[in-house]
Amino acid sequence: MNIEKYPSKLLENAVNEFSKLPGIGRKSALRLVLHLLRRDASEVNTFGNSLIQLRNEIKHCMVCHNISDTEICQICANPARNTSVICVVENIRDVMSVENTQQYNGLYHVLGGIISPMDGIGPSDLEIDSLVKRVETGDVTEVILALSTTMEGDTTNFYIYRKLKGKEVKITTLARGVSVGDDLEYTDEITLGRSLVNRVNYESSLGK
Repeated sequence: MNIEKYPSKLLENAVNEFSKLPGIGRKSALRLVLHLLRRDASEVNTFGNSLIQLRNEIKHCMVCHNISDTEICQICANPARNTSVICVVENIRDVMSVENTQQYNGLYHVLGGIISPMDGIGPSDLEIDSLVKRVETGDVTEVILALSTTMEGDTTNFYIYRKLKGKEVKITTLARGVSVGDDLEYTDEITLGRSLVNRVNYESSLGK
């Protein structure tokens, strides 16, 4: 096994930290670190401070659990949004994907993951109870289940459906323009937009 030799312990430490990022190997980490070394100190300081500020000051919306700079995110606080419809997604990336379609004007509910026993993630680890409470206020007329079409996503959809069944709310899901096994973030905007517009009643999708 080749052991990399670094001319500086500081350089090695920086490479070690960058290589912890997803999708970043040690060669890519070294390239990024060397790039930063070629930049002005002020630029690197700005870069580093932005990460520190992000980690220390970022908030999660008290309503939908989306990432936000304030206690209530811009989407939930926007009076032009349709507050009677909630789109249930796995994470912030999915919110961004749906927003990019420009085909949806309701609110969101970010679960923070999906049920995955293999990864030790159960219903109590997700923001499902808070979704039920939002529905129980009586202001919500439709819940759109917009999770990935994987086994874990389908399991989570069904669990939420069972929790909401019997309540005065319409439960829909994305039309199958999104292929089975796809994550929303990797679905093109046109396909995702059409799947939203042509969403179907969740119960009818169970028979397919």
